Amino acid sequence: MHRLLRTFTALTALTALGLTGCSSGSGSGSGSGKEKPAADAGRSTAADRPPESAFWVDPKSAAARQVEQWEQEGRPQDAAALKRISERPMAVWPAGDDPAPDIKAAVDGAAQSDRTAVFVAYNIPHRDCGQHSAGGAHSSDFYRQWIDKFAGTIGDRPALVILEPDAIPHIVDGCTPGEYHADRYQLLSEAIQRFKQQPRVKVYLDAGNPGWIDQAAKLTEPLRQAGIDRADGFSLNVSNFQNDETIKAYGRSLSGTVGGKHFVMDTSRNGKGPLAGDREDAWCNPPGRGLGTPPTDKTGDALLDAVLWIKRPGDSDGPCRGGPEAGQWWPDYALGLARNAKGA
Repeated sequence: MHRLLRTFTALTALTALGLTGCSSGSGSGSGSGKEKPAADAGRSTAADRPPESAFWVDPKSAAARQVEQWEQEGRPQDAAALKRISERPMAVWPAGDDPAPDIKAAVDGAAQSDRTAVFVAYNIPHRDCGQHSAGGAHSSDFYRQWIDKFAGTIGDRPALVILEPDAIPHIVDGCTPGEYHADRYQLLSEAIQRFKQQPRVKVYLDAGNPGWIDQAAKLTEPLRQAGIDRADGFSLNVSNFQNDETIKAYGRSLSGTVGGKHFVMDTSRNGKGPLAGDREDAWCNPPGRGLGTPPTDKTGDALLDAVLWIKRPGDSDGPCRGGPEAGQWWPDYALGLARNAKGA
């Protein structure tokens, strides 16, 4: 999955977005478990100041729990660095046969703070071409039921849904066998229609990243067949590391081929850009990466609806570079991302 790697939250037993491309992660964290002196300890940086955001922050995330644990263990500097993750909004990846509990917890929590919950629907049959995040619904009918419960649980609450990372790019790159294409297009189109029955839901169909499908126009017809006309737009860079300006340029180009649709982009781990060079598994826990631009709906770009942390920083891309299984919380890697945060 050099395309995008999405990892499910540590709450889910599911593997996270393990797209066709993993990012190398060993070497990002401290690894020692010991507090390291910091010359800038106590100094506030741009990365330490959470911006105003329309999106919900999960107070019980794996990062939040890790901060509490490290504070109790006498690691205040590491705990402070990790707040660069725990105090930011991140997407929720409902998993398993019943997505309702995770969704209800998020929309209820968001309502208490008058914020919008961000979700990822990631359960399409034949997901991820048998790679780190393989799996998905066991049948098309079950997927329809899963989406119906997903949308119904959101109800009349505000929500932003990223629909099926990698599903369209895997058609374009040939990874998903041809006999599944028609069914996938139909399921995605139906999912968009179902989510749009909810009065305050925005849905963005995933379109990969510039490092995967290098010519945006290759996605045009597949997105149309999947119902992009009825969606609010498309998502880019989920679980990947392309830098902001590269993503924006790609998004503008793709938008021009699909009727001017808007887009959102994942900046959760792109603060240092992609791993340099043409390296194998550059998408899977790549070392030396950093948190990117914090989530916001104030983008200053007419086509860019939101900057989001869709991939949850600190969730492993898969068992590469010393990481745990995809979707599992990896505190040392999370700490490396936090220390290398954009603006730190």
